[in-house]
Amino acid sequence: MADDGERREYRMEELAKEAGITVRTLRFYRERKLIQPPRREGRIAWYDDTHLARLRTISALLERGHTLNGIAELAEAFDHGRGVGDLLGLGAPTEETPVRLTPEALADVFGSEATPENLAAALDLGYLGTDGGEIVHISRRLLEVSAALVREGIPLADVLAAGRRVREHAEALAEVFADLMISHNRSPQDANRLRPLAKSVAEAELSLALDRRLRER
Repeated sequence: MADDGERREYRMEELAKEAGITVRTLRFYRERKLIQPPRREGRIAWYDDTHLARLRTISALLERGHTLNGIAELAEAFDHGRGVGDLLGLGAPTEETPVRLTPEALADVFGSEATPENLAAALDLGYLGTDGGEIVHISRRLLEVSAALVREGIPLADVLAAGRRVREHAEALAEVFADLMISHNRSPQDANRLRPLAKSVAEAELSLALDRRLRER
């Protein structure tokens, strides 16, 4: 086993032992591309803690009833997802708290709704990003609301589709308020101070609109 600072590296036999699987199973996972290729040094293949985390995730998802085909699709979506830097853009949210999750923790939150298709949709929407072996959700509040709606029996695919529509309207509202501030020569400090007023207007209008829509039904 090699040691590079805090990063640990393992030969195949060592990695299999740490992950609690056989070498044969590890080879099978590698052939199925469930884990990334190892670093090679001559004829020796070196694996690291990222591989170990992925193997533990595979075991955890198998215990939760996921199939290897489903896990392979999840892994592909995860590996091709946006990094957390792209997710956060120019900086961390000023009011929202990002949440770090392992893939198995995300599966615990959404159960059978944690499908490759829904994961890909959440990555595309910008709700999720990747950071090494972890998934980062952009907002604890959005995560909790999404989970609550799923518990109410609304499919996650529909929740994400609604989230995309809400995002479009939210961007339009933000543009209205930003233009209002700019047109009156407000400084960034003023804009931050007046931000709660903009949120209050949006919340009040949404409440009134819901009243109207629900009465129509």
